[in-house]
Amino acid sequence: MGDEHWMRLAIAEAEGALLRGEVPIAALVVHRGAVTGKGCNRVEESGIPFEHAELVALRNAAGARGRWALAESVLYVTVEPCIMCVGAMVLARVPRLVFGAREPRTGACESILAIPADPAVEHRISAVGGIEADRCSELMQTFFRNRRSTEREGGGRL
Repeated sequence: MGDEHWMRLAIAEAEGALLRGEVPIAALVVHRGAVTGKGCNRVEESGIPFEHAELVALRNAAGARGRWALAESVLYVTVEPCIMCVGAMVLARVPRLVFGAREPRTGACESILAIPADPAVEHRISAVGGIEADRCSELMQTFFRNRRSTEREGGGRL
C-alpha cells in the first residue's frame, strides 16, 4: 500500500475531528504495513495545547509497541507538523514522515523551518510533503470558514 492509501485513512480521521469541532489534523503511525498508532487534534476537547494529532499518534504507537523508539515506522500527517511535533518525531526516532498540506505559518518541515533535514539535528527524518494536499487543505479551509461564520453570527469561537 502506498502513501496515498495511508494519507486517505488519515484524512478520514481528520474529518472526524472536524465534526467534533477540532482543527482537522490527523496522524497515523504505520509500522511494517500496519497502523500502530493514530490520533487527531484534541486541543479543544482536552484543553491542553499540546494535544496535537502527531503527539497522540506517537504516544499510541509507543504504547502499542511497548517501546519509545519507533524505528521502521512512517508517520502520516494531514498537515505539515509544527516545531513541537517534529521534535517529538526526532525523539521517537521516526525515520520517515509523509504529510499532506503545507502549513506556511507554523510548518517546521519546509515552510518556516526544515528541521527533518537540518544537519545540526542528531536524528534526520526523510520528509515528503504534498500527498493528497488538496483534500487536506480543503478540510482546513472548511474548519476556518466555519469558525469565521460562527464568530460573525455572535456564537463565539468553536
